[in-house]
Amino acid sequence: MINISMRQKYAKELAALRKMPGVFRTRDVRKLKIHTRNLSAMVNQGLLEKISRGTYRLPGRPQENPDMVNVASRVPKGVVCLISALAYHGITTQIPREVYLAAARGTEMPRLDYPPIRLFRFSKEALASGTEIHIIEGVPVKIFSPEKTLADCFKFRAKVGLDTAIEALKMYLRRKNKDINKLMAYAKICRVENVMRPYLACLL
Repeated sequence: MINISMRQKYAKELAALRKMPGVFRTRDVRKLKIHTRNLSAMVNQGLLEKISRGTYRLPGRPQENPDMVNVASRVPKGVVCLISALAYHGITTQIPREVYLAAARGTEMPRLDYPPIRLFRFSKEALASGTEIHIIEGVPVKIFSPEKTLADCFKFRAKVGLDTAIEALKMYLRRKNKDINKLMAYAKICRVENVMRPYLACLL
């Protein structure tokens, strides 16, 4: 139970934090001139929720993809990919138990207490191709487009499963806004054009 006197004590800090995005970092809080010891006190009093090392949110706010948001706030150069991206775009029945994340080769990854990450190394060119930015809980999250994600799933079919890639392709092709030309352009970039073409021929 939250102590009312504690809420009153930190009313100024809480008012400032309510103007922040859904998830915020310690460095963001410092800009508001809130001391880190006050952060710890607010966490202890239940006024603030610590998601992972250096990452916080206000309790009670509606959450949308909290794991994805947490990862994006800690790894801003990473791009949500493969099954996590399929789930975001609604073209899979799979429920990812970890955040599938693409990062450039040689990128240093911060230590995250939560959520678990499944990391895939991409070239800089592959990482820049088909990237979209979605604002989730006020946080910019990089996610590969549906077409790029499908091409990646066929490229990494040994990792995610060919059945998963085919199912996602079927679900995508049912969409009114599907773009076969864009899909095949990414298939060419990912060098899976010849792999995907027979499946497209059967499903179209």
